[in-house]
Amino acid sequence: MNFLDKYQDEFAKYDQMEHDFIDDDKIWSQLKKWENPGKEDVRRVLKKAEQCVRLDPEEMAILIQNQDQETIEEMFALANQLKQEVYGDRIVFFAPLYISDECANNCKYCGFRSSNQDMHRKTLTMDEIEEEVKIMIEEGQKRTVLVYGESPSTEADFMCETVEKVYSVKTEHGEIRRANINCAPLTVDELKKLKEVGIGTFQVFQETYNHQTYREVHPEGTIKGHYRWRAYAMDRAQEAGVDDVGLGVLFGLYDWRFEMMGLLYHTIHLEEEFNGVGPHTISFPRITPATGTPFSDHPEYAVSDSDFKKLVAILRLSVPYTGLICTAREPDAVRRQVIPFGVSQIDAGTRIGVGAYAQSKQANALPDKEQFSIGDARTLDHVVAEICEMDCIPSFCTACYRAGRTGEEFMKVAKSKFVYNFCIPNAIFTMKEYLVDYASEETRVKGDEVIRQHMEQFIGQPVYDTIEKNLQRIENGERDLRF
Repeated sequence: MNFLDKYQDEFAKYDQMEHDFIDDDKIWSQLKKWENPGKEDVRRVLKKAEQCVRLDPEEMAILIQNQDQETIEEMFALANQLKQEVYGDRIVFFAPLYISDECANNCKYCGFRSSNQDMHRKTLTMDEIEEEVKIMIEEGQKRTVLVYGESPSTEADFMCETVEKVYSVKTEHGEIRRANINCAPLTVDELKKLKEVGIGTFQVFQETYNHQTYREVHPEGTIKGHYRWRAYAMDRAQEAGVDDVGLGVLFGLYDWRFEMMGLLYHTIHLEEEFNGVGPHTISFPRITPATGTPFSDHPEYAVSDSDFKKLVAILRLSVPYTGLICTAREPDAVRRQVIPFGVSQIDAGTRIGVGAYAQSKQANALPDKEQFSIGDARTLDHVVAEICEMDCIPSFCTACYRAGRTGEEFMKVAKSKFVYNFCIPNAIFTMKEYLVDYASEETRVKGDEVIRQHMEQFIGQPVYDTIEKNLQRIENGERDLRF
């Protein structure tokens, strides 16, 4: 049996469906209906969004089609307010770890595609993974997302082995405390294996929700060419007990307005099927040039910076309890602009080639064979310092995962009081660890000031003494203190 044949029975189940949860014509009819919304229409939607509830598709369509600058600014302001209410002013940090660039698919936009002769294919050995992880830990990383191509050499058992290897690596300064997964869609049985080894968020990006575009960029005869197999990946994850899932599209493959509606319809589908549990995170990368991939150089549906700012704010307004991830594909200037509009997670110190952390350390340069190009190649320390300058608190916290606050449990507690009583103190502790163990002197000064500012809100409360004592314990050498 070849690699594609193993999934044929699974594909058949979806081929028998009359339709899926994305109706292309309906989405376009909703967008066209609201081509010119009035200020009163926009403000009606914003009034509902103030209640911190998910919007309906037509309400999102109103915000998407809004061209009035006055109410767009009101959208930006409310997006910032909702982000503060749900997630506080903390920004969670992570970094990707590329395990393999071997891939059986042939996606037109991707440097990993099987026909790309410019890529030097490689899958890390367990020893090489250990080397990469040690470098990441010594730079200060505590959270990672493991990235794989879709290949017979990187099937579920191999993924499980890599997750266990990542968790096993310890250095003087600590360990990776949470490994998320970004990989191809899997079966329920395969996902159960990943749950057993303790993965964090399971990410599968649909890339594009438009059926025709999906067919055009994902050739027939490949596993990824099956739209519904990918679209229902999160359903299978939930069925397997993996209740912390992440959605995403690659903006630039099709009209961004349609893709936004697709993300919302996917969210609604999951909430309706799984007791209100939608995606824990949504990612929104824009297409960037990839090694040996002309298609990615000038995408037909490239998203402008102004539209990008708008779509980030609309996502926060439409799905207020969902984490929003702005990746290092974006230039640092763009990330600074959109963070206030609802971003809750970013990667920093990012290297995206297979073996890239070791390679960049040896050569002091980025690898030249990558899946895509990144726009923010600064060090983790540099980005941490900048986040402090924005009066936000960097966080490396993984407490919710390890306390079992995922899926339905997370949705229950994702309120401002939870953020206030748990997330901000935990952010303070993990930030203090970073400052003591890894930070430059300049970043340490900025970080200590941010911690001081954030502690002020707890003065006069019982938790203040606990925070103060835990900070001293960290200074004395203890680690991984959390609520």
